[in-house]
Amino acid sequence: MPEVLIPRLIAPNGSVKSFPPVGQALEEPDGLLAVGGDLSPERLIQAYRQGIFPWFGKEQPILWWSPDPRTIIFPRKFHRSRSLERTLRRGHFKVTRNVDFGAVIRGCAAMRGLETDTWITTEMVVAYEKLHQLGYAHSFECWAGDELAGGLYGVIIGRVLFGESMFSRQPDASKIVLAHLCQQDFQLIDCQVSNPHLQRLGAEQIPRSRFIALLQQWAGSAGTSMGQDQHVI
Repeated sequence: MPEVLIPRLIAPNGSVKSFPPVGQALEEPDGLLAVGGDLSPERLIQAYRQGIFPWFGKEQPILWWSPDPRTIIFPRKFHRSRSLERTLRRGHFKVTRNVDFGAVIRGCAAMRGLETDTWITTEMVVAYEKLHQLGYAHSFECWAGDELAGGLYGVIIGRVLFGESMFSRQPDASKIVLAHLCQQDFQLIDCQVSNPHLQRLGAEQIPRSRFIALLQQWAGSAGTSMGQDQHVI
């Protein structure tokens, strides 16, 4: 009889280093690795360093994932459509970093909620706001004048941006943010799972083993943060 694999159960007060090897993640559902634990900054940083991220809905336990393949963007391969190029040349939008983290993560939650119950729960918002205060979670805002037109938030360790979610209130706003991020000093942008929108922007799927190797190269074993500086990018 074939072995039945189940995700690792992590106690709420379990060690932040208690994640199993990502190779033990389930094939169905793709990438489910562990259940439980907490969303403390220490556990979240340990997870990202190992290519693991939390993703769960309301009234669910905390679920930890490491899908195979992994969807990523190599910044040098980001695809700018002709319409996006025209929008960028007009200079109508301004992109900033860490000007309003709370507005961006709540904007992402609200947009997701239009489709289904959002996975950006109150518990997740609180956890990532703590990461932001520690200089690991960052927001990138797209402004049309004084109006927040869109944005993206994620975690930065070393030269890797782990993108969590983005939203647009005006056409191309989130694409403009990504275009600016691909001109920064990132070697890799983690998109987690694929969708047609990301594919059109140049996202590609790579084996999980290669993704982990790239993390070891560019994220580093100790991890770093970029601070909370607010500025135009």
